[in-house]
Amino acid sequence: MTAARDCLSPPPSARRSCATPRENAKAQRRQDLLDAATRLFADRGFDAVRLEDIGAASGISGPGVYRHFAGKQAVLAQILQDASTGLLDGGTRAVEGLRPGREALQALVEFHAEFSLRRRDVIRVQDRDVHALEPETRRAIVRVQRAYIDLWARHVSALHPDEDEATAVFRVQAVFGLLNSTPRSVRRSAADVRRRRPALTAMAWAALGSGPERTG
Repeated sequence: MTAARDCLSPPPSARRSCATPRENAKAQRRQDLLDAATRLFADRGFDAVRLEDIGAASGISGPGVYRHFAGKQAVLAQILQDASTGLLDGGTRAVEGLRPGREALQALVEFHAEFSLRRRDVIRVQDRDVHALEPETRRAIVRVQRAYIDLWARHVSALHPDEDEATAVFRVQAVFGLLNSTPRSVRRSAADVRRRRPALTAMAWAALGSGPERTG
């Protein structure tokens, strides 16, 4: 009974375990399409990629793609919606139970740095191709992104109580500019990711006007 009840509204990480094998397979094919589309959009740009290219890159025939998405713009919308919602949900979980201010910001910096280093293709697509979305879809994504900025800004304000809200938001946007520079500043190799991480987080803390909590 408990397992069945948990499947009514599970967290994203648990949803697949609550589905049937057929539903899991369908969800995996859909994710394969999104992953392939993200790589292609990042490499070529949205306008240069056809829906058939996405299907071929993910091993799904042309007609099969339409079982998952109505068109190429729907694929782009899902990529950017997933990224924005993932940042907001993940950031919210990262600060649960932490003290407002420095402790929470340390968790947020580490969380977003990991995203920026691992999801560089998504950042490139967001920066270059968000204009291709319908205005209503774009506004919905922007609302989620603003909520994520507000999450950070609340903790920046706790760190700098003498600064106004606009300055807190300015600091957050500066941090995002630094962290989201990875498509241009970090190579794809695991070694370069490890090498760049300390500098990336140090620059984020510089923009925040402070430093992480010291332990020990």
